[in-house]
Amino acid sequence: MDCKHAFAVWLTGLPASGKSTVARALEAALRSEGLNCAVLESDALRDVFTPHPRYDDEERDTFYRQMVYIGRLLVSHGVTVIFDATANRRGYRESARQEIARFVEVYVDTPLEVCMSRDPKGIYRAAGTGRATTVPGLQAGYEPPLHPDLTIHGDSESPEDSANQIIAALVQKGYVG
Repeated sequence: MDCKHAFAVWLTGLPASGKSTVARALEAALRSEGLNCAVLESDALRDVFTPHPRYDDEERDTFYRQMVYIGRLLVSHGVTVIFDATANRRGYRESARQEIARFVEVYVDTPLEVCMSRDPKGIYRAAGTGRATTVPGLQAGYEPPLHPDLTIHGDSESPEDSANQIIAALVQKGYVG
């Protein structure tokens, strides 16, 4: 595959909205199309970049700048990138859009109550006990996209259906064929 054909998809939404599940389904769908792709999952990258995260504004700014850099680098080398990251500020995602020419932002729209009931990593429970103080959507703001390329619903659509919708959007943009 020619490097100029790689692209990036950013899955954003509240914690536990379903981003990771959709990312895995999308990765499988793209690989079945013969694409070389990588999922940049924020929790896994935090283990490397910030092993003792504070989740404050300064750290988030640095972390997302690093994440965008890695994504841009991979895309420039022909690897399609799926960002699996809340990125609670629009500016983080806009930075990626500005740096990666072929970019799609997907909003995984899931009500906070549903996210809190899922809570696979226990972050909402930790917020309830005071052990976490910067959870997006609770103590820290979350800025949903104003004009996402696609909105999917993590509470009512299967990951496979969501991945198929993303693939359809990528076909419409001419990124996959």
